[in-house]
Amino acid sequence: MTETGTAQQRTPTETTNTRARSPLFARAVTYGIVILLGGIALAFTPPLPDKPPVVAAVLSAPPRGPVWRQRHDTLARGETLSALLERAGITGQHAANILRSATSLDERRVPAGLALTVRTLDTDSLPSELIFQLAIDRILTVRRSDTGWVSSEEKLPWTTDTIAVRGKITSTLYDALDAADSDLPAGSRAELAWALADIYEYRVDMSRDLQTDDEFRVLVERRRGPQGAVRLGAILASTFSVAGSELQAIRHQPAGARAGYYDQDGKSMRAAFLRAPLEFRRISSVFGMRKHPILGIWRRHAGTDYAASQGTPVRSVGDGVVIFAGRKGGYGNVLEVRHRNGFVTRYGHLRRFAKVARRGARVEIGQTIGYVGMTGLATAPHLHFEVLVGGAQRNPRVALAMKGGEPLPASERDAFAQTRGDLIALLERETSPARLAARP
Repeated sequence: MTETGTAQQRTPTETTNTRARSPLFARAVTYGIVILLGGIALAFTPPLPDKPPVVAAVLSAPPRGPVWRQRHDTLARGETLSALLERAGITGQHAANILRSATSLDERRVPAGLALTVRTLDTDSLPSELIFQLAIDRILTVRRSDTGWVSSEEKLPWTTDTIAVRGKITSTLYDALDAADSDLPAGSRAELAWALADIYEYRVDMSRDLQTDDEFRVLVERRRGPQGAVRLGAILASTFSVAGSELQAIRHQPAGARAGYYDQDGKSMRAAFLRAPLEFRRISSVFGMRKHPILGIWRRHAGTDYAASQGTPVRSVGDGVVIFAGRKGGYGNVLEVRHRNGFVTRYGHLRRFAKVARRGARVEIGQTIGYVGMTGLATAPHLHFEVLVGGAQRNPRVALAMKGGEPLPASERDAFAQTRGDLIALLERETSPARLAARP
């Protein structure tokens, strides 16, 4: 009994060691299980792909494409196409074959300034391609092939948009358009000035009726081509504020008729008389009192003087019959035309008469009847223009003032009102030049 009891008894130190070893053993078992599971996972995981050869990818370069040399040249005045080709290094049979292939080129009619671009591979001595600029929107390409030289012509595309331009008169319509906030080139601005003058020529004399601070707005089609070329299309609508009154011009095409311009009341802008006898007009004297440049005395100047270059065409301001064509005192060479309403228009200081301008001949509105000169009492080339009513001289500005031409028929009024409303709304909406629409 004593031995057994003694064997089963544990000292305090032994009991403490046993308790201390139990947590260590548990952790060891746990770590062992984790390591075992990790090994199993690694054993069943597929191997990663090999990394790409980074150095090889960096060092590899794309294949080099062909390198072209380009030469630009133009045809000089009086020069032949053969000489132009010779400067590009093309002579003999090759030059002959190129000209034979380029059927669009006629050596007798090719204009000076024709542009040519020659493209040659840097590995070749003979050009592979020649590009002739036939027009702004037309190119002719001649290419060298295995069978010889082959040509093809291409029409380059234009786009059309609509722009709104507005301006204020300070001196002339030209100056106003130059000062207007517009990206139109100078040539197009001058063209726009002439187009406006043509539309309003029955109602407004752009040389003398416009006053400082008169305003205008215009809606016009613009065509833009390759290389920045600009061409103006039709004016769709415009408004002029002249001496406080607004005059609109709306482009409208009646059913079965040609398009024309009508005012805000639907009356044609065309009338019985033009407001000025010259297309190129600049007034040197207005109706009223002035000191005569030769006689040196003050007397009534019963007409209007239009300064213009010698030979500028003079047109009849209305339909009529020539009643006088000859020499008359200080007028020099003078023409007189009687019109249906009894008016007589007189054109003085002419250099010469047109062939149609003989007594008894009928002339039409806008027809050339003579040419500006300085015959008679004149110190410089100009046209002296008068209007006589009942034999008495009248102020042309008043006598030729018209309130409008023929009105649109009743069947067209609704369509015109719709067109006018749409176009004027665009003009009133835009306070700066804008591209309103675009189409190919």
